[in-house]
Amino acid sequence: MTIHSDSEAALQTEGKSAIAAHNLTPNQIVGLLDKYIIGQKEAKKSVAIALRNRLRRQHVGDDLREEIMPNNIIMIGPTGVGKTEIARRLAKLARAPFVKVEASKFTEVGYVGRDVESMIRDLVDQSVAMVRSEKSEEVKEKAAVLVEERLLDILLPPAPSARGRDEDEAETDDLSAAMVPADENDISREVNRRSREKMLERLRSGRMEDRQIEMDTASENPGGMMQIFGPLGQMEEIGNIMQDLMSGLPRKRKKRRVSIAEARRLLEQEEVQKLIDMDAVVKDAISKVEQSGIVFIDEIDKIAAPSTGSGSGKGPDVSREGVQRDLLPIVEGSNVATKYGMVKTDHVLFIASGAFHVAKPSDLIPELQGRFPIRVELKSLTEEDFYKILTQPKNALIKQYRALLVTEGVELEFTDGAILEIARTAAKVNESVENIGARRLHTILTNLLEELMFNIPESMSEEKVIIDEAMVRLKLSAIASDRDLSQYIL
Repeated sequence: MTIHSDSEAALQTEGKSAIAAHNLTPNQIVGLLDKYIIGQKEAKKSVAIALRNRLRRQHVGDDLREEIMPNNIIMIGPTGVGKTEIARRLAKLARAPFVKVEASKFTEVGYVGRDVESMIRDLVDQSVAMVRSEKSEEVKEKAAVLVEERLLDILLPPAPSARGRDEDEAETDDLSAAMVPADENDISREVNRRSREKMLERLRSGRMEDRQIEMDTASENPGGMMQIFGPLGQMEEIGNIMQDLMSGLPRKRKKRRVSIAEARRLLEQEEVQKLIDMDAVVKDAISKVEQSGIVFIDEIDKIAAPSTGSGSGKGPDVSREGVQRDLLPIVEGSNVATKYGMVKTDHVLFIASGAFHVAKPSDLIPELQGRFPIRVELKSLTEEDFYKILTQPKNALIKQYRALLVTEGVELEFTDGAILEIARTAAKVNESVENIGARRLHTILTNLLEELMFNIPESMSEEKVIIDEAMVRLKLSAIASDRDLSQYIL
């Protein structure tokens, strides 16, 4: 006889998944990525599983939750096939702190470059900004009410008896109130109240937005910009610390004449800042980093020493291996000191990528290879992929150019044959010159539409411009056929 606990019974009645229905499933994640990235199904599948596993981990019991480590991913493929875009879109879907770093910017201590721990400090800064923005939205309505009160106080100060006073001022008010008949005080307060109500109505209607008022404002940046120059990455951190110290000083206030619209914006910033509990923000931000932070390390192949060639163990190879060894504890899990406190990196998801034209993934030191157990190979883009990239994504290049020209009152239209010809040219040039993936489409469309984009402000005679296959061939055939010229233009 099997006895089910209450939780198990509830789970069976709710369905197969114990995770809230509003959270994305792996299939849904891939579907959303498909709206912006064409192809690369294997890479999308891997990152979708990694993201869902982070959610699953949150619902595991306390005794096992800390033991479940993220499966870091390394994406291998040529430039321009969507590696960075997959990671960036993934972070947006997860609403997680995300930072992209270039591996080549990090060097071993003693060489010019940044300290590897700075990627975690950047991630924490990003998380604090994200949480502060979320909290700002939560208190925005309350801040708007307080801003209205402050604007009313500037435009029409409240009656003396209605204002809060210190004890000495209160005593003076009591003496003056005793000398003035109660009826006059009541009438004065009632007139003031009605006037403020009318003024508030005018403020809310937007009729006074252009009116100029005088108010005290705090300087935006009391310490000014501070830069500390030095040969080491640590100088950057010293500069950040000094900037924080300067920002902690009391801000100078000065009188300014501003419109009510501008005053509303300035006062809202002040009120929101007062309503937000920064200690709670920092606590939530660090928790977000530790539980759901994503670090994307691009160009990781640049710190892999190629196995072929002479001089192994000398020159730049020493620095490359040093960077890999510095990365090891961060990726494996360690405590990193930030200006907001210690941060554990045990459960931060690391996604690395590289083209690996010269070096191979096996050229990374074995310890680092072991920290990236999931390997995904991204494929080069085909002519069919280029056609889909031009037409399907929400941010497709053709849609962008159409939107740009609509601002000039011109409708831009591409025939299907023209789009196919652009895709064919992109694939051809990538094969013959240098494979830069989807970025080739940027250069081709720029050259194709250069004359149009240059002349359109003056020549407004045409309200509709049609780009057909013949025009594409005429503009691009000479460049695409000349290999030497293509290297410079396409």
